[in-house]
Amino acid sequence: MSRGRGDGDQTKRLVTWIVVLGIICGCVYLYSRNSGTSALEYGSKSLRKLGSSYLGGDDDGDETTNKSDEEVQGDIILKSIPVCDDRHSELIPCLDRNLIYQTRLKLDLSLMEHYERHCPVPERRFNCLIPPPPGYKVPIKWPKSRDEVWKVNIPHTHLASEKSDQNWMVVKGDKISFPGGGTHFHYGADKYIASIANMLNFSNNNLNNEGRLRTVLDVGCGVASFGGYLLSSDIIAMSLAPNDVHQNQIQFALERGIPAYLGVLGTKRLPYPSRSFELAHCSRCRIDWLQRDGILLLELDRLLRPGGYFAYSSPEAYAQDEEDLRIWKEMSALVERMCWKIAVKRNQTVIWVKPLTNDCYKEREPGTRPPLCKSDDDPDAVWGVPMKACITPYSNQQHKAKGTGLAPWPARLITPPPRLADFGYSAEMFEKDTKVWQHRVENYWNLLSPKIQSDTLRNLMDMKANLGSFAAALKSKDVWVMNVVPEDGPNTLKIIYDRGLMGSVHNWCESYSIYPRTYDLLHAWTVFSDIGKKDCSAEDLLIEMDRILRPTGFIIIRDKPSVVEFIKKHMTALHWEAVATGDAEDNEQGEDEVVFIVQKKMWLTSRSSGVTE
Repeated sequence: MSRGRGDGDQTKRLVTWIVVLGIICGCVYLYSRNSGTSALEYGSKSLRKLGSSYLGGDDDGDETTNKSDEEVQGDIILKSIPVCDDRHSELIPCLDRNLIYQTRLKLDLSLMEHYERHCPVPERRFNCLIPPPPGYKVPIKWPKSRDEVWKVNIPHTHLASEKSDQNWMVVKGDKISFPGGGTHFHYGADKYIASIANMLNFSNNNLNNEGRLRTVLDVGCGVASFGGYLLSSDIIAMSLAPNDVHQNQIQFALERGIPAYLGVLGTKRLPYPSRSFELAHCSRCRIDWLQRDGILLLELDRLLRPGGYFAYSSPEAYAQDEEDLRIWKEMSALVERMCWKIAVKRNQTVIWVKPLTNDCYKEREPGTRPPLCKSDDDPDAVWGVPMKACITPYSNQQHKAKGTGLAPWPARLITPPPRLADFGYSAEMFEKDTKVWQHRVENYWNLLSPKIQSDTLRNLMDMKANLGSFAAALKSKDVWVMNVVPEDGPNTLKIIYDRGLMGSVHNWCESYSIYPRTYDLLHAWTVFSDIGKKDCSAEDLLIEMDRILRPTGFIIIRDKPSVVEFIKKHMTALHWEAVATGDAEDNEQGEDEVVFIVQKKMWLTSRSSGVTE
């Protein structure tokens, strides 16, 4: 009897274990189903709760968000992030034409709306890491990169054949070289730039005009040789082009180490404040400046400083046939009503100059078009703001000053600009901010020094630039900085341009308008803390930062200790490794901040040579 009872107990225990194992297997299956969902499910709800817990964001009232950090860390850890399909190696989420086709957006192609930003909803975002192209190499270093890049990094050679008669680019073995040519400067951008300076009677044929001309907007820039050759004259250009049929031109520009941005003169204002540029340039940029009452030319007018120039090289400028002559007459009439004057006209190029004061606007006949913008229009509001077919007059202060009041470059970098008063900032606050960031950048470079050499870094981004003092502290380095100002904060970008620096407005809940593998270093000062206060995913931001960072590139995070702990949880999944940690000793807000520096590893897909870390 006792033996029979023992067999019965064993049977019961066996059944119990089978049930338990069945439950465990069921849980594992459900977990694998959940964690292995489509790559389109980007930033899941559970991961958003994890990010909220770490970053201090508001919870949604769900009891699970009230768990302790230890419980959440134990239950929800991002084990891995899948790698996107190789065909997405150049994905720009908010400029993805496939998305436009798939979602059947009703866009006006004649207004270039299909080249403007259209971001995917969360359900259609890619929860995966963008792979480099097969055979990807660490980019050639600046300044050599201005003239040549690795072909495997941008394996697109159609521009070389399409523009072969214009000297844009030439394929030479495993490299693509850039002779410096363009549609209207076959003999080189350097000679073309000198000719523009000569037309304006600038001393020594130097376009920087003794430091008075510093910031340039190059519209329809091609592969940005114009902007690349301006750098030797201490001039920095925002080279602008859309992701159009010549979709890789901006990618080439950034691979070369030349400042550039993906954008289009369509229906929305460009993400730059008013009075940002001393010169706008268009060389055969194929833009219909007469459309919609001259709205595109009026957008340039908004962006030009008092006394700023528009250099226009195009067949219309010398009117060879009847159609060119018609366009030239209509365009001349338009700019005359805008109070622009011809500074000089020679051969294929005309240069107009914008007035210094409002006097000409006041003298126009009543009802003259284009009209002046209404007094309640903010010319510095740009994020998602439609262009307006009106002239932005100067404030009383600018009218009286008869110009910008800016010091010549390089003194303007550290000279308090007049527009500080727009924010209630004093000269003392500006100078103190400059000194604080000089100290911080010195500390960053000390932490980075074991990993970098003088030519390691070229393309940098300050993801929350404030007054631009991070970039100003890097003047002695051979780098350029894209200064990003959040769209919902003080629009200090106009201070940054007044300092002779470059930047754009952006919302970090969305993807940035640029190709993958663009920047060598990202600086994120309290960016994650800011994300934690919004209804968007910090994990999305991590994957976006990985997208735009070059392999072997660096990220400097300056934020709360909890943010650093959150990022550490994702390091393995992102193929990042820690480089250094330091204290933020000079934090003036009284909050704990630490400095955490990471490096993106070089990894390749199986299509290349396997994963290398």
